[in-house]
Amino acid sequence: MIYITRKEHFNAAHKLYREDWSKEKNEEVFGRCANANWHGHNYDLFVTIKGEINPETGFVIDLKELKDIIINEVVDKLDHKNLNLDVDFMKGKMASTEVLAIEIWKQLASHISDRGAALHCIKLYETANNFVEYFGD
Repeated sequence: MIYITRKEHFNAAHKLYREDWSKEKNEEVFGRCANANWHGHNYDLFVTIKGEINPETGFVIDLKELKDIIINEVVDKLDHKNLNLDVDFMKGKMASTEVLAIEIWKQLASHISDRGAALHCIKLYETANNFVEYFGD
C-alpha cells in the first residue's frame, strides 16, 4: 500500500450562524465568524489517496486524473463562492471547516474508487494555523 497526496487551493466566504439562535448567542459561540457580512478564507486542500501501484504505469492513480477530479468535483464548486449560499453540497449545513471536509470527502470518494484507488484523507487548511483532517466514517 502506498499513499500519494495532491494539493489544491480555493478561496471562499462563509459565516457560522444558526438561524434558530439569537444574534447574541451566535456571537457568543462563533465570535467574529458570525459576522452578518460574511468573511473569507484562502483554503488549502490536501487529498491523500492510497492503493497498490499499477505495475504497467508505476502509478496508484494518474495524478492528472486526480487533479481533474478534485478541480471538477470540488474546487470549481467552491472557489470564489459563498459556502452558505452558492454551494449545492453545503446547503442546509453549518459551513464549518469540519463539515466542509466531510462534504468534500463525499464529493470525491466514489470518483477515486472508480479508478482503482481509495480516498485515505482530506486535510483542509482554513488558515495557516487551523486545519482539519478527515479519514472517512
